[in-house]
Amino acid sequence: MKQVISTAKAPKAIGPYSQAIKAGDLLFCSGQIALDPVTMQIIGTNAAEQARQVLLNLMAVLEAAGSNLDQVVKTTIFLKNMADFAAVNEVYAEFFKADPPARSTVEVARLPKDVLVEIEALACLLRP
Repeated sequence: MKQVISTAKAPKAIGPYSQAIKAGDLLFCSGQIALDPVTMQIIGTNAAEQARQVLLNLMAVLEAAGSNLDQVVKTTIFLKNMADFAAVNEVYAEFFKADPPARSTVEVARLPKDVLVEIEALACLLRP
C-alpha cells in the first residue's frame, strides 16, 4: 500500500509526480531542485548554493513523512557538470555528517529549469 507525501515546506511538484511516496517502512523521495518553496524561484547561482537549497527541500519532505536525513539509505545526485562534484560534496557533507547513505552521482545533459544539481533519496521511516 502506498501513501502520497506532500508538504508546503518543499516546492510543489512541477509535473505529474509526488514529492514522495511512503510504501511500507520506506520513503521514496522524488528529485529535489533548488526551488524556493514559497516563490518557486531558483535559489543560488552556483552548484554549492543550489545543493544547500536542494538538501533543505529534501529535509522538509523527509520530515513531512516522519523521517529525517539520518534515515536516508541511498541518494542519487544529478549534476549538470561533474566539475561541481567537489563543491556539492562539501555541502552534502554538512548535511550527512555521520554514517552517510549509499550514493550515486552522475553528470546529465540537462536538469529541470536548467538547475545545476538535483538530488533524490530513499529513506527508512521512523517507528513511533
